[in-house]
Amino acid sequence: MAPDADHKLRQRRLKGDEVCIDGIIYDISSFEHPGGDTINVFGGNDATIQYKMIHPYHTTKHLEKMKVVGKVPDYYSEYKWDTPFEREMKREVFKIVRRGQEFGTNGYFFRAISYIAMFFYLQYLWMQESSYTLAIVYGISMGLIGLNVQHDANHGAASKKVWVNDLLGLGADFIGGSKWLWMEKHWTHHAFTNHREKDPDGLAAEPFLLFNDYDLSSSKRAGYHAYQGIYLVLLLCGYWLSAIIDIPVIWNLQDRGALTVGIQLDNDWIASRRKYAVSLRILYLFCNIVVPLYNNFSWTTVSHINVMGICGSLTLGLLFTLSHNFENVDRDPTNLNLNETEEPVCWFKSQVETSSTYGGMISGWLTGGLNFQVEHHLFPRMSSAWYPFIAPKVREICKKHGVRYVYYPWLLQNMYSTLKYTHEVGVGSHWKDNPFKGEM
Repeated sequence: MAPDADHKLRQRRLKGDEVCIDGIIYDISSFEHPGGDTINVFGGNDATIQYKMIHPYHTTKHLEKMKVVGKVPDYYSEYKWDTPFEREMKREVFKIVRRGQEFGTNGYFFRAISYIAMFFYLQYLWMQESSYTLAIVYGISMGLIGLNVQHDANHGAASKKVWVNDLLGLGADFIGGSKWLWMEKHWTHHAFTNHREKDPDGLAAEPFLLFNDYDLSSSKRAGYHAYQGIYLVLLLCGYWLSAIIDIPVIWNLQDRGALTVGIQLDNDWIASRRKYAVSLRILYLFCNIVVPLYNNFSWTTVSHINVMGICGSLTLGLLFTLSHNFENVDRDPTNLNLNETEEPVCWFKSQVETSSTYGGMISGWLTGGLNFQVEHHLFPRMSSAWYPFIAPKVREICKKHGVRYVYYPWLLQNMYSTLKYTHEVGVGSHWKDNPFKGEM
């Protein structure tokens, strides 16, 4: 949203049971969405992009059921919709996956149930006696739950049935996270992927890591960033620990990254979920830390617990990091850096050029389809099971419209590109080579 429109929206200060969509303010207090109550996460916010990305046909039927209580004058958005690229993309993809059939397949549920069974079996063993081997396998299994189970569910993509998504979505809590915190941050990330001021994923890593390629005079740059390509993996190892010990965040149930980019999270719906989030976090700490230490209170057990956390962190953190940080990625989709124009940009195009895809169906089984990151960002409420089938058509349409689609045949190629990009951003090499435009 342009600064002036953003200011006008703040002047109107939305209530916790109101959302703004395309400049119209709706009361959602008595609205029962057939797809679940996720819209309540964004009560008090402009939810235009979140609404449109989950409803690819931007149906007005749901909006007609909500009470209009106001309007933002001269509403403006940085993104535009219904472009020729978007229309053709949706038309051709939904020829492959018919509308209403985009949810989890039998293959998806077989995969999800398999990973769930493995997780709980390993958790049972973990609560009997810990070891380094078990710590590694158990930690990886946590990452697989995060990638394969909770992710589709918390996007509302696992099933048409709300209760199925709600149940599987709790997988985030069973691996040390929180489904509600995840939705606050991740849905915001999807709406504003790689946006320099509004993507919480890019900003949450600061000041230790810079994923945004700030100019050389930026106060956000520090000398140690020149080495971030080296210590990136080391920092990702601590992702688990930083999450489980951040008591204020789970207590308030307000994600710091989402708050940083201006998302209001003080609505009653979020507050009503705090008791569940805190209870599930206590259960997690009891099963994974208290019980092993009770069985054998020693530094060896502490080491086992840390290895478990590190393996889970790397399984999740590394794969999420490489998805939007690689050579020549668009880290400035709305041209904030260059200030060339205030013309809105195609949201669909921005999603393609800020994401990468690697591997194929085997990688998809291991990563929950997140290797098809381009496809996932175009259709976030489509089950990951469908991404391998729509990927060829997505590439074809991107080529036709001159939209850059990044594909790496192998995971290691994407990882190498991510490490190289992280180093180049850290030392500011793009600005040194092209000081006026910062071109890559």
